[in-house]
Amino acid sequence: MSRDLVFDLGGVVFRWEPLVLLQQLFPARMPDEASARHWAGQIFQTFAPEADWALFDLGRIEPDALARRIAQRTGLSAQELQQLIDGIPQHLQPIPGTVSLIHELKAAGHRLYFLSNMPAPYAEQLQATHPFFAQFEQGIYSAHVQQIKPLPDIFATAQARWPLRGVPVFIDDVQHNIDAAHRHGWQGIRFETPEQVRGALVGQGYLAA
Repeated sequence: MSRDLVFDLGGVVFRWEPLVLLQQLFPARMPDEASARHWAGQIFQTFAPEADWALFDLGRIEPDALARRIAQRTGLSAQELQQLIDGIPQHLQPIPGTVSLIHELKAAGHRLYFLSNMPAPYAEQLQATHPFFAQFEQGIYSAHVQQIKPLPDIFATAQARWPLRGVPVFIDDVQHNIDAAHRHGWQGIRFETPEQVRGALVGQGYLAA
């Protein structure tokens, strides 16, 4: 029986390793994982709607204003932060195993959707660059609806917009997003690797072993 599956994008469909990215961009300031972890916490904060990066994900702030806000708060320069903001699209490369899984699920007759915390500039670039987006029936970017995971309103918007059949399976790499999906009545699989997710889907009867 065909079913509906909802994918997160960053960290699931696309590589998202902020500690690696920060060390690559700023090797003198962030020479090791510990220092990169400290600065990642300062830059990205949490997904509370009033946090600087969350405002970017929500489509409520432009990149240059975001760089200035974080610079004032952290002591990093606006130029450094603009370099980071500009460097993220190149970092967001597709994860081959997940792309293969998307095609396999689509070929098996399942309907696929995506639900992503994503700033508008990145969303538009990714959508224009990667043909496999055609495998998705529909998708929601946080910036386009000004709603963000793990808050419940973005799940309600998805439920209202999409012709979901029964209980969808939500695949995300962040546990509090999985927890939010559970609270909305969805199933959830926390992403670790494409192989691990495929194994879970085989176990649930979505794919043949």
